[in-house]
Amino acid sequence: MLRRRRSNEPEAPLTDGVPPGMRIAGAWSWRLLAITAVIGVVIFLVMQLALLVIPIFVAVLLAALLQPLNGWLQRIGWPKWLSVTASMLALLGVVSGLIWLVVSQIRMGLPALEERAIERFDEIVGQISSTFGISEDEIQTVIDDTIGQFDLTDDWFVSGALSVGSTVGEVLTGAVLALFTLLFLLLDGRRIWTFVLGLLPKQSRKAVDGGATAGWLTVTNFAKVQIFVAFVDAVGIGLGALFLQLPLALPIAVAVFLGSFIPIIGAVVTGALAVVVALVFYGPVQALIMLGIVLLVQQIEGNILQPLVMGSVVKVHPLAVVLAVAAGGFLAGIPGTLFAVPIVAFLNVSIRYIASGAWRTRPRPTMDDLAAITHVDDGRGKKTP
Repeated sequence: MLRRRRSNEPEAPLTDGVPPGMRIAGAWSWRLLAITAVIGVVIFLVMQLALLVIPIFVAVLLAALLQPLNGWLQRIGWPKWLSVTASMLALLGVVSGLIWLVVSQIRMGLPALEERAIERFDEIVGQISSTFGISEDEIQTVIDDTIGQFDLTDDWFVSGALSVGSTVGEVLTGAVLALFTLLFLLLDGRRIWTFVLGLLPKQSRKAVDGGATAGWLTVTNFAKVQIFVAFVDAVGIGLGALFLQLPLALPIAVAVFLGSFIPIIGAVVTGALAVVVALVFYGPVQALIMLGIVLLVQQIEGNILQPLVMGSVVKVHPLAVVLAVAAGGFLAGIPGTLFAVPIVAFLNVSIRYIASGAWRTRPRPTMDDLAAITHVDDGRGKKTP
């Protein structure tokens, strides 16, 4: 037991003259600096190894997406190799089908869009000329001078072609690496995780395993729910484009579907394509109608789908989602915005599950277990995230 100091006993002298408050602040400071340094080193290594890390992250998300189908096929009696093959063939079939639809629709609709864009440009030039009293030749001269400011020489085109070729090569290499990683994750994911777990101290393995299992369950459900949200966004904006008889309605819907995997801003940015097409092909009135449809779909997503569907899975505050997407985009561009929310959701649930101590009694958590540890009492008898 601690002995209480009597009132007549002198306080222990400060040998170095540092008061207790400063000692506590210093102890917290160096620990926070150490944690920040570790996080900074990890981010730096991830950015330096982006060509390796991004395909692995893509494979992990695809594995989370395909695991329900793969597990269901095995539960009904399919061998593991056959269920994994069927799952990957289904993925490749869907991706190939979407690419074929988009390419075929663009080939059919692009000539009409180009012709209408030229007509719209001539109309705008004519309106500017009649409104401001400037001849069309003067406007064309200004445009030519503006374009001439750019260094569009032969060397520029050569370097651009080389850059595009390098990017295409990196994308193809990353796609092959992602597919191989996905294959082994589906075939032998548990054994790979057991090997990684064996590298940790023995006393911490159970806690880390429980936290990782909780995080993986969250990411798996996030992938399924995000597909549903993206599908609703794509159908809503695609039907709006079809109602206005816009060209390239199907490619716009596919772009919205893919863009919706970036929460908050993805569907807005891709939906803006529909607004631009409406402006070019018909005019400002149809563009405003298309903009209203995009905003309506976003309101349905933000006020209905996100709170009721996505909120129960991700368990991250919308402000944290926005900040995570912004930080991910700042650090790693488009891949960062794509992976930001799954990473934050995984860390949020894993850390909470480990801190709650639930891994001691429930090493294999369920969604009910996660709901119990990710909601706290607000002091009025209600549970809040």
